[in-house]
Amino acid sequence: MSREIELLTEIRDLLQVMAEPLLAKREEKLRAALREVVGSGKYKQGAVVLMDGTRTQAAIAREAGINQGYLSRLIKALSAKGLIGSDKREPRLLVKVPPMFFNGDDDDD
Repeated sequence: MSREIELLTEIRDLLQVMAEPLLAKREEKLRAALREVVGSGKYKQGAVVLMDGTRTQAAIAREAGINQGYLSRLIKALSAKGLIGSDKREPRLLVKVPPMFFNGDDDDD
């Protein structure tokens, strides 16, 4: 990796850490909607975490251990709230959330 790319990567990482509180405040409503739709079910939470635009619905269902029909309904609900991109075949969450966003939610949905 060139020195310039390393420097830009380091700057990006620092900016992300500094911006997280501001992003959280700006996206508070979106994050609340995400919690409302996903709830405390570990399977739904696991599926949402995998929605990065690189996996198909089938792959997400398989990796998260969630029923395909249940996942389809979850994606429809997320889409209705504007929380995922337009490609529902390979859904991508539009809300930035920290890695531990769903920790502490223990119910089995």
